[in-house]
Amino acid sequence: MNEPRMVEVRRKVLKENDLLAHRLRDRFQSVGTRVVSLVSSPGSGKTTLLERLLTDLRREYRVAALVGDLATENDAARLARSGAPVKQITTGTVCHLDAGMVERALEGWAVEDLDYLFIENVGNLVCPSSFDLGEDLRLVLVSTTEGEDKPLKYPTIFNTADVALITKLDLAEAVGFDLELLIRNIHGVRPGMPILQVSARTGEGIEGLEHLLISNHTESKLAQVQ
Repeated sequence: MNEPRMVEVRRKVLKENDLLAHRLRDRFQSVGTRVVSLVSSPGSGKTTLLERLLTDLRREYRVAALVGDLATENDAARLARSGAPVKQITTGTVCHLDAGMVERALEGWAVEDLDYLFIENVGNLVCPSSFDLGEDLRLVLVSTTEGEDKPLKYPTIFNTADVALITKLDLAEAVGFDLELLIRNIHGVRPGMPILQVSARTGEGIEGLEHLLISNHTESKLAQVQ
């Protein structure tokens, strides 16, 4: 008896989120702020990678980050070591960020003063796939320590992301990871999806990722001018 009611409530929540995300996206685009979100399961290396990106990009660009977790401000403290502005979003029992949380976290920040805003979602491959955050680019991470079948088990997150990042590349050989199989599985779920292989620890592939982010931002600005 309760199932139809639950479905209707969920639809309403998602619709309200989509409307707010649309307004956020318009706000970001109007001031030229590029928003990049990172989604993955726990332990895939999101925070380590993001710290590396913030540290590198802030040399030439104005960058900041929002980071979501159920509890603690540990990740925000780690990211703050980059020297970039960082805010923690503590969700309590909620397993994802939503557009409302992002909007509230931005209070007091001059978004127009940022070239890049990074959003690190809660570690989860299910719930974040349903919630638009107003981002321009969504990166889904899967590490070499997780298993090659992640895309097959969680196809929705790959279908809602723009680029797949294979992380912890430096551990692939040690754990016997089959990179080619993972790539086939990603393309089996999302044919033609761009895939980058990176290691935040060794720096392998980081330059290519940063080039992608910068090129993506430049192309967006040119499109707005035209």
